[in-house]
Amino acid sequence: MTFDLYGFGPALAAGTLMTIKLALSALCLGLVLGLLGALAKTSPYKPLQWLGGTYSTIVRGIPELLWVLLIYFGTVQLMRNLADLLGIESLELNAFAAGTIALGICFGAYATEVFRGAILAIPKGHREAGQALGMSRPRIFWRLILPQMWRIALPGLGNLFMILMKDTALVSVIGLEEIMRRSQIAVTSSKEPFTFFLVAAFIYLGLTVLAMIGMHFLEKRSSRGFVRSAS
Repeated sequence: MTFDLYGFGPALAAGTLMTIKLALSALCLGLVLGLLGALAKTSPYKPLQWLGGTYSTIVRGIPELLWVLLIYFGTVQLMRNLADLLGIESLELNAFAAGTIALGICFGAYATEVFRGAILAIPKGHREAGQALGMSRPRIFWRLILPQMWRIALPGLGNLFMILMKDTALVSVIGLEEIMRRSQIAVTSSKEPFTFFLVAAFIYLGLTVLAMIGMHFLEKRSSRGFVRSAS
């Protein structure tokens, strides 16, 4: 049996590149939101705790697909109203930006709990040692807390990133031409659904394996000093 992509190979490669760009963009946004959410939930101030808890609860309680649709269509209407207000002919948020925002918000909500757990796992004595040395709170966080938090949170963040990479398929519903959208177009043209969906499955599997290799390298690198001190 000859494996034939009917000339859609370059299109699938372009879709794969778009998926990688979307996943990395959402990852960057999600890490920032997750860190802010974790700092808010571990803050001694009740309003910040409430804000962080509300963010993680609401976002995790709504399916990612709904967030993609709500943000895309909601921002379309918002941009139109803003354009009318400013007297601009056209102002819109494209599918890539909407997908990045939606997936980044969802990733950030789950990362909030991962970062929160990592922060709580750091002994309080480390902070007290920094204070005894006369270090300011920001310096204690950047020099003592953040490196340890990163090492502890990395396995959980790796799992979330692999889920995020597969969730990029959801953005195909708003027209972004990533792997699933390109596969659907190829299926419509060739009438070979099994072939192209199988190819898409192998592409996602390949990306997942690469992400696992990358996460293994990061975990090993981040634990170098810890391993030496424990031996």
